[in-house]
This record gives sequence, structure tokens and C-alpha cells, in this order.
Amino acid sequence: MSYRPTFRQLQYVVALDDLRHFGRAASHCHVSQPTLSVQIALLEQHLEAPLFDRGTFGVAPTPLGAEIARRSRLILAQLDDIVMLAEADRKRLGGLIRLGTVPSFGPYFLPALVRSLHVQYSDLKLYIREDRPLDIERAVAEGQIDCAIGPEPHEEGLHFRRIGIEQIWVGVPTEHPLATQAQLTLAELKGARFLSLGAGHRLAEVLRSLAEAAGAAIVDDYEGTSLDAIRQMVSIGMGLSIFPELYARSEFREGDGVTLRLVSDWSGQRTIGFYWREGAGRAAYFEALAREADGIATLENLTGHSMSGGG
Repeated sequence: MSYRPTFRQLQYVVALDDLRHFGRAASHCHVSQPTLSVQIALLEQHLEAPLFDRGTFGVAPTPLGAEIARRSRLILAQLDDIVMLAEADRKRLGGLIRLGTVPSFGPYFLPALVRSLHVQYSDLKLYIREDRPLDIERAVAEGQIDCAIGPEPHEEGLHFRRIGIEQIWVGVPTEHPLATQAQLTLAELKGARFLSLGAGHRLAEVLRSLAEAAGAAIVDDYEGTSLDAIRQMVSIGMGLSIFPELYARSEFREGDGVTLRLVSDWSGQRTIGFYWREGAGRAAYFEALAREADGIATLENLTGHSMSGGG
């Protein structure tokens, strides 16, 4: 069977069966009457059977024409269902998104984003995986998760969409002489001992760049597994460390024993955004997530502008 009626021909059959008039059917389909007449005639020619009787008193379907019109309505309805299915999928961004994030950012940003997404896409389900940036990037690249939010990735084959820049603070023990300074300089950090997160954390890379610029040291015998653990170590005088702004806003309190300070001659920032595999079929959905995050980033002061104080 090599011949199949076209979508437009099925539309013309249904319109002509409904309206029983070539002119009105053509107007309904937004085509000229000759166009509709020619297509009906071609369909009858290919099917080798008349579908409509043309007479002085109008147009009437033959028994075969009536049955083909009935089946055409079903086919057109199914095509409409396909379009509606795709539209519904867009409205819920595919229904399920597996989202990766990093411990130093996700817990302090995602609650606001999830609330916003629930309002905009009430049927969307998020499966959230929290892990080291290195592991999250690989999981996205290998298709284990769909997309991620966090620091700009280093893994090849990922598309990054920035949502903001997060300020990085240096945390010093409150009893440390540097805690009395309104701001710090690289020269004042020379010889300081810094506590770091373990390998695979992008903050560890940021800290290495600060230590190299300042001539400071990173403590070799301690690698933190979380910012909370490092914050406790700093509070008891074991060293200094760095903390991203959203974490600091959420977790630091007066009396914690840690004072936060900016370094005036060091660009202590990290770029934050969404990323997904290049060429991903649902890239438009992930872009929609990023647009929702844009507004949250502004709300959370994720703009590159720092907090106005310390401690």
C-alpha cells in the first residue's frame, strides 16, 4: 500500500461532509474552492471510488464517503491529542526532571526555587541528587541525571547557563587579630593556614587560588567533608577558610565564633548557573528552569554584591 491520504485531504473530507457545500467547506479550511475541489478529486482518484455525490441540490457523501469522513474525524482527533499531549508536557516541563546540585549551594537556594516551580508548574516532579560538583558534572554528562545547578562546570560537553555570581567570604576565628579588620588584604593573609573541603569540590579550587595569591598555606592534615564541619573547625581556632554567601547568610549567627570578611584585592566570587548536556532534547525545559531561577537569584541577592557586614 503506497498511497496515503494527506492530513489536509482528511480535513477537506470532514469539512465537506459537515457543510455539504464546496464553497463553505473551502472557506472553513481557509483555502480557495478550486484547491479543495482538486484535492477531493485527487483523493477519489487515488482511492478509485467516489466519496461525494455532486448534484443540483448540493453535495452528499456516498456511503463510503460517510465512513471515510467518520474515520477521518477520529484520525484528526488523535492528531489533536498529540499536539495537546506535547503542550501538556511543556506545561509541566516533561513531568519529571532529575536535578543535581552541590552541598555548598543547593540546600540554600533550592527551597525558594522549588516553591516558585510549584506555582508555575504544579505537576512537575523534581528528583534532587546532592553530591560533589565533580560527581554531579559526570552524572549529567553521562545521562544519569538531566541537569544540575551549581558552580560553572569543567566537564566537556555541557552547556552552562549563568543565573548569577555568588560572593565568597573569608571566615576567621572571632578571637583572631584579623577579625578586627573591616576588610582584609592578600598581604594580611600571607602565612595564614586555611582549612579546605576535599577534592572534587569547586570551593577547594577557589581556596587554592586565594592561598596562592596570598602566600598562604592549606592545612594538609585536614580535608572537610562539609562547610558545617569547617565552620566548627574555624570557630575553635584551627585555621581560616572560605564560605559562599548563601551558605553564610543561612548558617552563620552571632556568637558562632567566626567572623566573615571580604578580601579587598581579591575577586572572591563564583559563577552559578544551570547546566545540561549539549544537544539535550529537553534543553528548552532546562532553560525554563533557569529562567525561574533568575528571579530567585535576584531575591536571594545572588548578584555578585556582597553582604554589608561580617560575623
